[in-house]
Amino acid sequence: MLNRVKLAMLLTLVFAAQACAAARPNIVWLVSEDNSKHFVKLFDESGASMPTIEKLAKRGLVFERAFSNAPVCSTARTTLATGCYGPRIGTQYHRREKLAEMPHGLNMFMADLRKAGYYTANKSKKDYNAVESAGSWDESSGKATWRKRKAGQPFFFMQSFGVTHEGSLHFPAKQMNNPTQTDPASVKLSPKHPDTPTFRYTYARYHDRHKEFDKQAAQVVAQLEADGLMDDTFIFYFGDHGGVLPGSKGYAYEVGLHVPLVVYVPKNFQHLVDAEPGTRHQGFVSFVDFGPTALNLAGVKVSNKIDGKPFLGKGVKMAEVNRRDETFGYADRFDEKYDLVRTYRKGDFKYMRNYQPFNIDGLENNYRYKALAYKEWRKLYAAGELNEVQSQFFKPRAPEALYDLSVDPYETNNLAGKPEHAKKLAEMRNALNAWVKAMPDLSFYPEPYLVEHALDNATKFGQSRKRHIAKLVDIADLQLVSFDKAEAGIRAALNSPDPVERYWGLIVCSSFGRTANLFAERAIDLAKTDPDPLVRTRAAEFLGLHHSIDPAPIIADALAKSRSKIEAVLVLNSAALLHQTNPVYVFDVKAPKAFAKDRWVQNRIAFIRD
Repeated sequence: MLNRVKLAMLLTLVFAAQACAAARPNIVWLVSEDNSKHFVKLFDESGASMPTIEKLAKRGLVFERAFSNAPVCSTARTTLATGCYGPRIGTQYHRREKLAEMPHGLNMFMADLRKAGYYTANKSKKDYNAVESAGSWDESSGKATWRKRKAGQPFFFMQSFGVTHEGSLHFPAKQMNNPTQTDPASVKLSPKHPDTPTFRYTYARYHDRHKEFDKQAAQVVAQLEADGLMDDTFIFYFGDHGGVLPGSKGYAYEVGLHVPLVVYVPKNFQHLVDAEPGTRHQGFVSFVDFGPTALNLAGVKVSNKIDGKPFLGKGVKMAEVNRRDETFGYADRFDEKYDLVRTYRKGDFKYMRNYQPFNIDGLENNYRYKALAYKEWRKLYAAGELNEVQSQFFKPRAPEALYDLSVDPYETNNLAGKPEHAKKLAEMRNALNAWVKAMPDLSFYPEPYLVEHALDNATKFGQSRKRHIAKLVDIADLQLVSFDKAEAGIRAALNSPDPVERYWGLIVCSSFGRTANLFAERAIDLAKTDPDPLVRTRAAEFLGLHHSIDPAPIIADALAKSRSKIEAVLVLNSAALLHQTNPVYVFDVKAPKAFAKDRWVQNRIAFIRD
């Protein structure tokens, strides 16, 4: 009799525990790598049909305006995990030279879920630029599954699908003899791309990869169904950033940032979502918001140290979500290719700030140019066989651009110089300027300086130098006024005792081109005598781009005296730019032995010696 009583009590406790667990939903993230919303028919009529995702959408929500804040894997995924803007916490470079410490008192959201009793499993890509919070995952491996959790335990499960990754388009020419499932004649090409068999085949192959992803996603959904979990599990489907046709992944255009997002809403937790199943929503949500949303759905407090805010869960009204109309984007280094681009989108207008406008989009990057379409695009440009829109990828950009995406979805018509858009331009420019200063944006320091001084506590570093960063932003923004108005500011920067101010003064000179001839003699002096290798490099870059003064010896010396691998990569970026845009310069360069065998250094040296 006593044993029966004990058994009854035990069963009561088990059922009570399960009832408690059932009060919290499971959360699954299905992440397709390297694809923007442009390749998914649910979001773009010319995209691939994906029946599994479409079925989830019928019982869920479609977010028309979801954005990765960064257009490349490690930076985007770190934004997802932290809920923080990369340039604020030092995680903006792909791939990191050094892991940034998490901001003091803040965990990656998975660790907070696990601490709250969730089983957390990742299959299996991480790719973080920050130190992973202790206890983030119960398991992260190719065999991870929710099925290893305790009975009744709620779970968070994330699976990344590499079938759509950029590497799938690194195929040999003979591959084009094999037909694709998608008819190449049926695909819609971006106006930036030439209409060639290579591009059409590449598009068609990428459509096929999406269909294959959908089949793989269907297997996960079938497992959830078999386990009887569909009524208790939110399923998010999204791309981890845009891509992967040329000019998308790694670039802060819409094809690099605008991702598909579908959220399946389980029957037992419909009360956590203030919207009917099968509806589409226009509110802006971005990757900083995804972690807070998972926490809010799980009933876990969201830290006030993060940048994002929930778009689903208790206390969230969809009317408010649909009023959200802003997103912020960033693109910095992608492997060995440097850039510094910030974007601010509000509604259908997008403002793009190219802080190094002479640093062409099509600058050599070893990984990107493994794709036949990339190689062909550059070859056709060199042969003069592209139109103006298709050629822009290989030309200097304007320091700022304004696009009306309602009529120009591929960002081909820059409205920044149009008088009728002057008011909107000023509004958008001021908004982005305030954003980068308020963060503050750490990228206004060269990456080698951040690696050496900032990443142990990047947020503290940024706050302690907020005024200085604002001053650097103001120097950079001299690009946006006439040279007559900028002249005094440029002179002050070039004569500053601060090497970072001299660095930015020279970047501004390169932006003005020959108009800045007044400062050529000062640039020559800096190129020869400045104690900072990066200042000398920027001086050589200005002189080489615009004044036919051979920059090669200066850059070779700066490289030989580089103090770190990442400083060498930054020096070599200028060499690669000069080589690609003005191949008359002959670079006889040699990196210090300590990092001469680094693949990025070797890639750059091989390119400029070609």
